[in-house]
Amino acid sequence: MNLKKYLVMGLVGLTAVTLLSTGVLAEGDSAEESAEEESVEESAEEAVVVNERETTYLELSNEPILSIPAEFPRQFMYESLVNIDYPEDGVKGIFLTGGTAASARLDELTDFVNSTALNSMVIDVKDDDGTIVMDLDSDHEYVQEFTRDYVNAEELMKHLEEHNIYPIARIVIFKDSRLARARPDLSFTDENGEVWSNRAGASFVNPYEREVWEHNVEVAKKAAALGFRDIQFDYVRFPEGFATMDEQLNYSRGEYAESGSDNVQQRVDAVTDFIAYAREELKPYGVDLSVDIFGFAALVREEPNIGQSFTRISANVDVISSMIYPSHWGPWNLGIEKPDLEPYNLVYNYMEVENEVLAALGDDAPTTRPWIQDFTASYLGAGNYRTYGDHEVSEQIRALHDHGVKEYLIWNSRSNFSKGATFDFDE
Repeated sequence: MNLKKYLVMGLVGLTAVTLLSTGVLAEGDSAEESAEEESVEESAEEAVVVNERETTYLELSNEPILSIPAEFPRQFMYESLVNIDYPEDGVKGIFLTGGTAASARLDELTDFVNSTALNSMVIDVKDDDGTIVMDLDSDHEYVQEFTRDYVNAEELMKHLEEHNIYPIARIVIFKDSRLARARPDLSFTDENGEVWSNRAGASFVNPYEREVWEHNVEVAKKAAALGFRDIQFDYVRFPEGFATMDEQLNYSRGEYAESGSDNVQQRVDAVTDFIAYAREELKPYGVDLSVDIFGFAALVREEPNIGQSFTRISANVDVISSMIYPSHWGPWNLGIEKPDLEPYNLVYNYMEVENEVLAALGDDAPTTRPWIQDFTASYLGAGNYRTYGDHEVSEQIRALHDHGVKEYLIWNSRSNFSKGATFDFDE
């Protein structure tokens, strides 16, 4: 692919300590004359004069010699393959798997988006097992090894540009069975040295490991260079229930081992630090960074098992996407006995909490863009779920609208959506 990069030059700051002395030589005398007329007596007198004069020091700066500016001049930014503007009415999007984006269904879903108030697509770039679904033109060893290249990236981006669909790259971060199997030292192992996996057979990589950070940020940079305007991180966390096994599994805590913090705070620090690092690395690409987070995290502020702090993550991203699916809440959460049966009330009650939390962040508050539910959670059992379709999707969007929230994303893991829903209550 023809990617045009600009090398960032001239953004170097110097830190110096300079010793300044005033008037060592008498006014009107040259250095040469002073040397020629030098005598023991004159040297002694000069020494006395110098000692009496005040010495001035420049203050030592603790700022880094090289730093990334908060705002990049456009001439120093990477130029992507396409140019797609942020939607004027806010992002309203749907999720597409890599397989869907590579199939004839892309045209079907494009027509769906273009015929409604929807305007965006969240598309898998790195999926739930660590597979990278398109060629990112990377020299990174593991990015190359885990690429399956069944999506033609350039054709996809041109298609989205042609149809004015705002592109968001979904990148699954720490849930990554491929990297865990290839590099057990970057994962969690049991007493037998086997890579740990959950009940579904999925493995996670270690959020404490800097090499894991670099692998995922490389994917993010390449996705940004393709033209994705928003880089969305999912599974930015430790495995669920990690607090019950954090002392049994074998893994490195890297630089956090000597931090003096307890296990919970170390997890929160590692996850938050990764997001801050990624945001800094992505600045030259001019993209937004968004993070998916459990809605429950907004209620407890810090989720002790998985290392997610709602406020600290929110302060380090451009967009926060809480997963507020009614099916994902337990009995009496947010004051609702059976949350999946009440999509409007669940979303409305949740947004009361989140809006309060984000308001406390002031200028550091990100845009809120929640994930809402378009699937039926029959696994909850009879009497605890309802069939989701046009009405249930509309009710969630109406609840967001009633709280002044204009942006949202609709989740269906198979990209099968309720096409008769009301997607904008301002129309």
